[in-house]
Amino acid sequence: MRIKSVHVRATIAALIFATASGAQAQDQADPFKSFPTISTPKMPKLNSFNPLTPEAATQGTTAKDIQLEALLTEKGGPVQQGLTWRVFSPIPGADGKLPLVATSEGGSAAFQLVPGEYFVNVAFGRAGATRKVRVAEAGPTEKQVLVLDAGGVMLNAVSGSDVRIPPGELSFSIFSTDVKEDGERALVVADVKPSTVIRLNTGTYHVVSNYGSVNAVIRADIQVEAGKLTEATIQHRAAKLTLKLVSEPGGEAIADTAWSILTSSGDVVSESVGAFPTLVLAEGDYTAIARNNEKIFQRDFTVKAGVNTDVEVLLNDKGQQATPQAADDTGAQD
Repeated sequence: MRIKSVHVRATIAALIFATASGAQAQDQADPFKSFPTISTPKMPKLNSFNPLTPEAATQGTTAKDIQLEALLTEKGGPVQQGLTWRVFSPIPGADGKLPLVATSEGGSAAFQLVPGEYFVNVAFGRAGATRKVRVAEAGPTEKQVLVLDAGGVMLNAVSGSDVRIPPGELSFSIFSTDVKEDGERALVVADVKPSTVIRLNTGTYHVVSNYGSVNAVIRADIQVEAGKLTEATIQHRAAKLTLKLVSEPGGEAIADTAWSILTSSGDVVSESVGAFPTLVLAEGDYTAIARNNEKIFQRDFTVKAGVNTDVEVLLNDKGQQATPQAADDTGAQD
């Protein structure tokens, strides 16, 4: 395991490279600004709160000013962008939910609210905080400062030591590290693309990285720290392969070929049809079985991490079989 920054503390289930940058200083570039973000908030179940005085929200006719700001850390500066503010009445509506009174997006916010009690929620991506606020009838209302205790993570991956994986072939899912009674983890956000900043509350998260759609899957536990953006690169032990049934080495791929890929233990991990299908496989030993014109050909091959290559299965009269049952006895010349 190689870590590139002392700011990152993580328990890693795979080899990753990670860096972390602070977001506290107001005069420094915002590390959450330069990359695409997923910012759809997951709203808390606010209808579980009970107001102290339900009638207070309807009293008075003069609105009072209230200012709101959010911090990533208790000693950090105000967050200037990426916030979503929501103000709820504490009195449930007919549907049993708390009515939304006001909303704002950006950085710090200011609202005019009639005296009474409210619940204020601020969301920073998938991170958030909620506070009950009272707007007094007399005198000014103090500025409300909510501490998000949040940071961010940006995920990438390579194949082998440093082979870049095309972004379209890579995706991540982020889960809670807590395992539920059924053995599953709670999904935090799915189908995260590379170089996308995910804003999260401080804590440890379980990341699943998928390269391709077969068996190249890596898992890692990554720590998100308040006020910091952690950039983690996961190393896949896998490679991309193109399958070809040919009459001679380097020859033209034969169309209308059905393919099955088996592991060394005989499990089928992929099936496809085509002249030269492409797939990603985890490092290991496999057998490629090609079916064409009711004849079967096969070849054993080894996948090495980061080594993208063609796997050619040769037509060979001695390797032809009329029935699939005889496939174990066939062979093709390399």
